[in-house]
Amino acid sequence: MSALADGLVQLRRYPSAVAGIAIIAALLAVAAWAVIAIPYGSALELWRGGAQWQQHPVNARPAWVNWFRASSLPATQRVASDPATVEVEEYPGARRLVIPIELDYDHREFPSELNVFVDAAYLELEPFLRMTWHTPDGRAIPLGGRRVSRDERISISQDLALERRLGALPHVALFADPAVEGRPRALPGRYRLEIEAVVFEPESTLGATLVSYGRVHGLAGTDHQRRDLLVALLWGTPVALAFGLIAAVGTTLTTLFIAAAGVWFGGWLDAFIQRITEVNMILPVLPILVMVGTLYSTSIWLMLGVVVAFGIFSASIKMYRAMLLPIREAPYIEAARAYGVGNTRMILRYMIPRILPVLIPGFVTLIPSFVFLEASLAVLGLGDPELPTWGKVMNDAQSESALYHGYYYWVVGPAVLLMLTGLGFAMLGFALDRIFNPRLRMI
Repeated sequence: MSALADGLVQLRRYPSAVAGIAIIAALLAVAAWAVIAIPYGSALELWRGGAQWQQHPVNARPAWVNWFRASSLPATQRVASDPATVEVEEYPGARRLVIPIELDYDHREFPSELNVFVDAAYLELEPFLRMTWHTPDGRAIPLGGRRVSRDERISISQDLALERRLGALPHVALFADPAVEGRPRALPGRYRLEIEAVVFEPESTLGATLVSYGRVHGLAGTDHQRRDLLVALLWGTPVALAFGLIAAVGTTLTTLFIAAAGVWFGGWLDAFIQRITEVNMILPVLPILVMVGTLYSTSIWLMLGVVVAFGIFSASIKMYRAMLLPIREAPYIEAARAYGVGNTRMILRYMIPRILPVLIPGFVTLIPSFVFLEASLAVLGLGDPELPTWGKVMNDAQSESALYHGYYYWVVGPAVLLMLTGLGFAMLGFALDRIFNPRLRMI
């Protein structure tokens, strides 16, 4: 173990190892922060749907794209009605509410959508409301009237009657500058949505929120289902690292113990292990995983179990066997046998520790291979349907032809994280190989 400790101390001499450790530490910090800041239940709710989705834009780019543009794209703005500004008029059997909502719009680009979310409280009689849009240059555009129910979304952008009357998409026509000829441009300034509501019950109340959907959103953008991709990128980090680490630890330790047992006991046990290994080496693991996911389940824990099961009897057993055979004939092994050391202690305390330093580089570089395997399964549509992962994001991007439509951010985010994961572990693993591998130590 002293040789192992000395080798780890030597990592400071290798810039690649320092860079790899920095990348891995950053990924671990992101994974820990994601688990703490966004608990598992909240992550699933954010990813699988809920009220949060409705107020996110569709296919919005990340907010940082504005750094590279001459004119910035608008972000989503939410303006809720203020009860202090509501005008109330009493009538026999009804009340008239005038609810103003002001929106400061400072962009020349148009929003992607315009919606109003109404929160009405009543017992039996639904309120009736009429909306009017006031522009900064003094125009008043009626938006029509309707009855509303509790927690209703009024999609102004999808109002076909309003679109026919205005001659353009509503969220374009309502913000368009009439002084601009040719390509329309938005008119910056203060807009006001005036909601005139009539309630028919004494205890009825009504509130509203105006949402101007942007063309950029957050650090990672959104997808076709209005989901914030940052949730998947953050939570995909602990999922990927846990999958890779558990699979690497499970396969490496189990394989090492089985190889050591075969070497120590020899005979039919060693021959049996070698025959199983040779059969397993020619089996195609990925098609088997595809078959399991298609016919049985795509649970990440089931996939992890299958990966570990097929990884145990891999080609590594033959490599470990070749390294352990000379150790079995070493003088200190003969001395330990003469003192009556048991088989289990002989394997765990006298044989396996001798080759652990040499195995550490291979173990480190094995982790990203399992991370890529999990992402590959998800890209093929065999990822866990519940968990937000990097591979799931790329699978959705492929299904929706994201690159064809110019949504490069949808693919770049998870791809960069996968490459950083592979780069970090590879740089650390190669440095460890130069430290612990006797053949490379002299180079």
